[in-house]
Order: sequence, then C-alpha cells, then structure tokens
Amino acid sequence: MAQSGETEISGVIESIVFHSDATDYTVLELSVSAGEGETLLVTAVGTLPPSGEGECLTLRGSYTRHPEYGRQFAFTSYEKSLPKAVDDILKYLSSRTVEGVGPVTALKLVNRFGADTFEVMENHPEWLADIPGITMKKAAKISASFRASTEMRQVVMFCRDYLGTGESARVYKAFGNGAVGMIKENPYLLCGEGCSIPFDKVDAMAASLGYPREGEHRLVSALLYILRYNADANGHTCLPREKLIGAAALKTSVSESVVAEALDAAVAARTLYAYHDEKATYIMQNRVALAESYIARRIGRLQRETARISRTDTAALIDKVEAQSGIEYETLQRKAIFTALDSGVMILTGGPGTGKTTVVKAMLSIFESLGQKTVLCAPTGRAAKRMSSATGAEAKTVHRMLEMERADGEEPRFMRTERAPLDESVVIVDEASMIDLYLFEALLRAMRRGARLILIGDASQLPSVGAGNVLADLIRSERIPTVCLSEIFRQSEKSLIVTNAHKINEGQMPILTATQGDFFFVRRENEKDIAPAISELIFRRLPRTYGAGIRDRIQVITPSRKGSGGVEILNQTLRESMNPKTAMKKERMHHGVLFREGDRVMQTANNYEIEWEKNGLAGTGIFNGDIGVIERILPTEEKMIIRFDDRVADYPFDIMEQLDLAYAITVHKSQGSEYSVVILPVYPCAPMLMTRNLLYTAITRARTMVILVGCVSVVEQMVKNDRQVLRYTTLCERIAEDEDCFE
Repeated sequence: MAQSGETEISGVIESIVFHSDATDYTVLELSVSAGEGETLLVTAVGTLPPSGEGECLTLRGSYTRHPEYGRQFAFTSYEKSLPKAVDDILKYLSSRTVEGVGPVTALKLVNRFGADTFEVMENHPEWLADIPGITMKKAAKISASFRASTEMRQVVMFCRDYLGTGESARVYKAFGNGAVGMIKENPYLLCGEGCSIPFDKVDAMAASLGYPREGEHRLVSALLYILRYNADANGHTCLPREKLIGAAALKTSVSESVVAEALDAAVAARTLYAYHDEKATYIMQNRVALAESYIARRIGRLQRETARISRTDTAALIDKVEAQSGIEYETLQRKAIFTALDSGVMILTGGPGTGKTTVVKAMLSIFESLGQKTVLCAPTGRAAKRMSSATGAEAKTVHRMLEMERADGEEPRFMRTERAPLDESVVIVDEASMIDLYLFEALLRAMRRGARLILIGDASQLPSVGAGNVLADLIRSERIPTVCLSEIFRQSEKSLIVTNAHKINEGQMPILTATQGDFFFVRRENEKDIAPAISELIFRRLPRTYGAGIRDRIQVITPSRKGSGGVEILNQTLRESMNPKTAMKKERMHHGVLFREGDRVMQTANNYEIEWEKNGLAGTGIFNGDIGVIERILPTEEKMIIRFDDRVADYPFDIMEQLDLAYAITVHKSQGSEYSVVILPVYPCAPMLMTRNLLYTAITRARTMVILVGCVSVVEQMVKNDRQVLRYTTLCERIAEDEDCFE
C-alpha cells in the first residue's frame, strides 16, 4: 500500500539501464499499462536487488524531473513477482537470469511449456530433458538455479525493509530454503556467525515481527553483540559480569535483573563462558575462552618439551659468533642469546637503538650452526620487509608462513596446523606487540612439538588492533623468560629520535629545541594553525632543504580522526595540495569519502580475495594498513586500479568502504610500519588518546626524521599520562594458573 503522498505503479521490467552491485542503485524501464491495451514506458530509479527483464514490479514513490534525463519515477519501496504472461516469461528467461538458460533455450522452453514453464522448471526438471539439446544433467542444473533464485527472492522480499541485498544473500547462504521460517521463529539467528548482521538491524526486524522485548534470544544476542563489539573496537576478550549486564540492559531497555537471569542461563547452557578469579567474574564468547585456554597450555608445553643447550656450549657459540662478526655483545645481549637457547619460549624487548637486530642476527647464526631450521616472520608485510632488510634473511608475514587460504565465500583458514605443522624448529616473530589473540593461537597450533618460539617486540608500544593484549599478558604473567635491552648503542646515541623515544618512555620531556639533526618541533599554540603548518612543511620547507623527492617519503601520523589536527581535516587539506582536482582525473564518491585518481589510500580491513599482480605473478589479499595509490578509476568496469607498493590490484567499487584516504593516518593504523619521515600533530584531543605510549609509538615509526607540530603543553600532558590501554583479558591469569606447565 502506497503511503500518503506516494504513487503506486505496476508493470513489467522492459530493460535494466544501470545497476550498481555496490549500492543496488538501479535505473530501469518499466512497461506500465495505460489502459485499452496500451502500455507506457516509465523510467524508474531507486534501490533494487539484481533483477531480470520480464519480472513484474510494483513500485511506490513519486514522479520527479531530472535536469538531464527528464521525468522519472523515484521509488522508495518495491514488490517483485515472477512474470505470468508467456511473452514476459520468455523475456525473463532470455535475460540469462537462470543459469544454463539463454535466449535460444528460453524460446524452446516457452514453446514447449508456455505459461507452465516455471512450474515445470521447479517441480518437474526431468521434463526439460525431452527438449533437444537439454541433457538430464543440464535439466537438473537449470532447475536448481531456478529454485535457488526463487528461494533467494523470497528471502530478499521478506528482509527488504531491513537488510541490503548482500546481507540477504548471506542469510540465504546460511539457512537456505528455510530461511524465512527460521527468521520468523528467531530473527536473532541473523546476528550469529555466517550472517553477522548488526544487532540493531535485526532488533528492528524482530520488533516488527512482534518478538518479545524480554525474549531469551534477544537478550543473549545483545550480550553477544556487546562482547563482539568490545573485542573489535576496544580489544577486550572478555568483560566483567556487572559491566556486561549494565551495558546489555541499556542496549535492550530491559531491567538488569532480567538480563542477569538471561546471562546466567546462557552460561549454564554453555552459550557463553564465565571465568572466575579473585577479583571478579568475566564473561566471554566460547571461541575466545578456547583460544586463551589453548595458548596457556601450549606455551607451557613448549617450555617443557624444547631441548635446552648447556650454558658452556652456549658461551662457546656466542664467543664464536663474536669473533666472526667482530661485535662484542654487551651483558644483556649475551643474556638474551643464552635465554633463547635455554627456553622453549622467550621474549626480547627493548626500545629503538638497543641492539635487538644485532641479537637476532647472532641467534640466526647460532641456530644455523646447530642445524636448526629457522623462520623469521612479522604480523604485517611492511614489518616483514623491514625485518628482512635489517637481518639479511628472508622474513614472511605470519599469514603467509601459516599458508593462509580462502575458498570462494568461505572464511580464511590456515593450512599449517597441528596436523601439518611448520617445518622449522625455531620461529622468530618481530613486532610481537601487534599479534592479536586469534593470530597467536593459529601460530602456536602450527608449531611442531619441541620447537622454539622467540617473540621480539616493544612492550611500550600500543597493543594489537585486534582482540587481546598478548605480548603484555605474556610478560605480565612472569612465567615467560623475558630480556629487556636498555643500553643505547654508540651508533644510535647521535639520533634524537632514539634519545627522545627513551626519554618519553621514562616519563621525561623530549628535547624540542634542536635546529639540526633528525627530530624537530614546530610550535603552533593555536590548533587551527596545525594543518596549514603541516601543509607548508610538506610542500615548501622540507623540499626546499631536502629536495622535492622527500614528499613521497613523508607520512603524517595523528592521534585522532577528529579535531583540527585529526585525520579527516588533514586528509582534505593535504589532498588539495598534493593531488588537486583537474579535468583529467576521475573521481568516485563512496561512504561519504571522495576518491580521486592519484590519491594515497589505505586498506582498513583484511581482505583475502582482492586480486593483484606483482612482476607478472598473480596473487590475492590486501591487508589492514596497506597503503597504495589510485592509478585509475574505471566507472564502466566498476573498479579501480590501485598500486600497493609493488602490487597492482584490481579493486571493485563494491568494497570501497574498506578504503580511506591516507595522506594522514592514525597512530593505531601505523603500527608495524616504518616511514622515512613522520610528521605528528600534537593538539588537544580525547584524553584516552593523549598518552605516553601513543606518543612513543608514533615517534618510533620514523626511520630518518620526526617533526612534531603543535603545542608544548600537549606534549607535556602526553608524557605525564602513563595511562595504559585497559584491556580485559584472562590470558595472563590462565598462564599463571597452569602450574604443571611451568616447572
């Protein structure tokens, strides 16, 4: 029924003029009856899932006039049905909507079965084989495709007021023909794995279906939603019971006592997991509980099972490497090497310039002399490339080392597991602070029995983007041998980047008065002057001193997305200087962001399916934090060509929400990367972002130069604020509990 002020029209799709897979925006021509056997062709525009010529549509909306295309019917809602007239059935099937049926086969089917064609295709596929050219196998394929499209249409129509076509497709894939019935019985199934529809969307649908506000499925889904949200957004692997109850009560507008009953019932039914310690009860997803429990047990097993090398032999091996390399290791460096040879798992930490790479090189040499096969890895491609450059040995991403694969439409999986462990007996992981709970679990599952794990990281940096606080939890447990290098070596003493990083880490103000060297401070007390000052540095001051080539080596890193020195304003300001609009450059607007050919962009989520080419070799996968440049925008092909370092990727428009401009990025997004020149705006922003470890992380991303732009008082505030990012986890406590594993 059309709403007041709306018009309703019905007709048959004559042609699809345009359809966007990304948004479902559609322009079509609809053949509408004008009475007395006459028809009128109406141009209609609106959001419509993929449709075929000949389908029947009822559209609700109003007539408008486009300045270029004239009179159109802009529809806000629709209803679809299969055509009934023979001519329309022929048109529908000729549009190749059904797999295995083109114009020639469509004509044969309609000539034989007429108005009963659809009924035969659905219920009597064997009759199709009576037609010359259609085998029983092809008949079965045609019938299956038709039934699937019909069932899918039912799901789309049922969900159309709440879900997009892509979401409806996920629902159909998860539940098949029974999807509509299952949704009516329990709409909150859509929040689970396989569909992953946001809780608020499902909740609106459930309310329209009359699902009770205090229903068990609704409350448990709200609890799971809050746990997942906090894992994704805040890194928590669990939440204190009382905090979770309060958040769920607020989310559902249901009393805390009712939510508490639902929570306790979910724990009893093992839908959720409760972990108890002396301080509180923590609630978590079962998948998280299994991961934390497995990590604790596996770490202990590696400590027990890995063969130790005697201190006498180790001392001789270190002396030999010193003689070969001409390097005399300082006390803590020797201790680190001893610990690596005497432990199944060990952690090596230390700030910049403390010789971590020197220790790794020594370890590689010693393990090679012992005939132990070693692999170097890091969480990101940039970190792996840097590790390889520093050590002279090949380094892989953890994903590549674990041989990640993904079949079409399936979740990614690692081929290296307990059943097919890694060949190497020593695994050395750099930038270990970036490893989240699930990646660390996968890494441990892939290690062979008796293998050795060496984790290298800077415990003073920000924790992983993903859930968990793995490196910090391992250190905090005091069960994993840990060596922290602290001496700054002579070759690094001249670097103010190194000196100031250590000062900040120790709670001291960095040196901001230098006029030469690699660390500078540009004072701007008015935060509105920060963005213009950064633009001036990039386009005039730095190129005047260091040459125009320095522009491509600069990365602006900022604490926040918001504010005068935040990502959003800086990206717009810098883009207009670095890549101004011209008539020759194509543009594309998506999720409120304008993209232009020549723009620097960042991938903001792991995507294992994007295809790329590198030196004639093909591959797949662009990952969170990868930075590239848009080389071409191809509207007719609905894709872009983006160069990510040496990989050239075909990037479909329908996943553009995974892209952001990258002239400026947040400090969190910079983790694991290193840039030649880092410019950091320091300005008042959210208190949770004005911390010492965030400032330290930003500065240690730079290889040759750091420039701070902003207020001295903000630098002072960040240095004084030693507030650590709070992450609720139970990994540390689980490791500490496992007495048998740490003898």
